[in-house]
Amino acid sequence: MNEREQLVDALKYELKQQGKTYADLAAVLDLSHASVKRLFAESNLSLDRLEKICNFLNTDLASLVGTMEKRANRIDQLSLEQELELVKDAKFLCFAHALFNKWSFDEIVETYDISEHEAISMMAKLDKMKLIEMLPGNRYRLLISRKFGWIKSGPIQSFFEQQLQSDFFASKFAQEDEIRIFLSSMLSRGSIDTIIAKLKKLASEVNDLHLDDEKLPRDKKKGSSLVLAFRPWETRVFSALRRHQ
Repeated sequence: MNEREQLVDALKYELKQQGKTYADLAAVLDLSHASVKRLFAESNLSLDRLEKICNFLNTDLASLVGTMEKRANRIDQLSLEQELELVKDAKFLCFAHALFNKWSFDEIVETYDISEHEAISMMAKLDKMKLIEMLPGNRYRLLISRKFGWIKSGPIQSFFEQQLQSDFFASKFAQEDEIRIFLSSMLSRGSIDTIIAKLKKLASEVNDLHLDDEKLPRDKKKGSSLVLAFRPWETRVFSALRRHQ
């Protein structure tokens, strides 16, 4: 089932959930019942008609895509074994990371020291792991969801944490598109809860922006990383001066 068919299947599911019928859509789209039935059978819905149906169902395209992905059983998180398989080969991890960010096959081969033969082999491996579906012409379909994330404190996160210490923070953060903020405060439990909630909201907003920018050409985007961290903490220099009670 291709993505257009999956989207129509999600529409059918939403119609059923709301107790709506093709006859209801016929009035909305100003078409005959037979015409609506044919559009769904052929998965041939224009964007204008799709928007009208979404408005009728009091939903939007983003929610519909979410339903589509759930029904397609897309992956929210890898297994421990899959993460270990990725992290043991830096070239394979780089290739997978690029695919997960929707780079094309040619873009990866042109940008990184990965031969076409290696790239095809890696695509086949990811297909076997059921993380992508290989398509003709070195194209692919991702089988991970929009809410995909690495295992908390798992192999991939541990790998990137090592890079944070040795590479990410080895910067003055003085460039136009860089920023580093460090604050130290005395806060109540309520204030701490507020800060944590705001950080989670910001992380969600960054993910939304990532999804909004997916269709932009790669030369209009920059690989970007954001680190969010907050915890009760005192530097060892100060804690070493505390009187032991």
